[in-house]
Amino acid sequence: MHSREEDKTRVSMVSKIADRRLLGAGVACLVQIYGKDIGRKYQLDEQQMTIGRGPDNGVIVDMDNVSRHHCSVTVTEQGHFIEDMGSTNGTFVNDIEVMSKQGLRNGDFIKVGGVIFKFIGGDNIEQLYYEEIYRMAIIDGLTQAYNKRYLLEFIEREMSRCKRYQRPLSIMMFDLDHFKRINDDYGHLAGDFVLKRMSDLVQTHAVRKEECFARYGGEEFALVLPDTELERAAIAAEKVRELISAERFEFEDNVIPVSTSIGVALMQGSDTPETFIARADACLYDAKRNGRNRVVS
Repeated sequence: MHSREEDKTRVSMVSKIADRRLLGAGVACLVQIYGKDIGRKYQLDEQQMTIGRGPDNGVIVDMDNVSRHHCSVTVTEQGHFIEDMGSTNGTFVNDIEVMSKQGLRNGDFIKVGGVIFKFIGGDNIEQLYYEEIYRMAIIDGLTQAYNKRYLLEFIEREMSRCKRYQRPLSIMMFDLDHFKRINDDYGHLAGDFVLKRMSDLVQTHAVRKEECFARYGGEEFALVLPDTELERAAIAAEKVRELISAERFEFEDNVIPVSTSIGVALMQGSDTPETFIARADACLYDAKRNGRNRVVS
């Protein structure tokens, strides 16, 4: 039986949640940043909300790699806590598997199967939510690299600037070798892991502040290098290739072989963003035809 004090605490907690719901503000939420319902907002205005494939969940994720009842988020006086519910593929917060009930902090990334949510809590929740919506317009939810839309805008700006001041501009286009085989042999969650880990590596070790690294589509990425001649860009591309080849990609006790092919091009005076990218893409395909895991410029 519940004690009188426990009942009093529970009633107080429910009352606080109800007050926040009536006010329509200050309620923490999950925002889906990767998956088919990208941008959808789920307010955490219940004491417990479950996430899973079943229709009785507060957050329904209709994907085969999501368990019927996958995980739950609980609201307490101390904050918000997430707990896995014995799911098949696990629940991850900031890429670390949830092994017991753990607290959530504003900005945490929650991965449930093939879907990623961002937890928004604390003060100014509505402002943080709209800032996240803006981020989703320019950032790829899985890899946290820029998306294709932002890439094309960046290239157009830099082409105008470099042409005006007669400065060089280079681009490298690269994708992961035999990526379909990775998905087929190890599963799509492993494929997502490889894409995200590769993106983290490149952004941490190979991208300067003035450069733009973006996911162009699928397993293909681009790195735009302002004020960089072709020879220097090719050297930078070789460093990226070596960085990825040397990394140990381990997912669920499987070591996954990963390499990349890279094409590099220098902007020409007659280029448009599309022709500039196409010339680098042509070099990329040459790299693949010549055996993969190499740079062609």
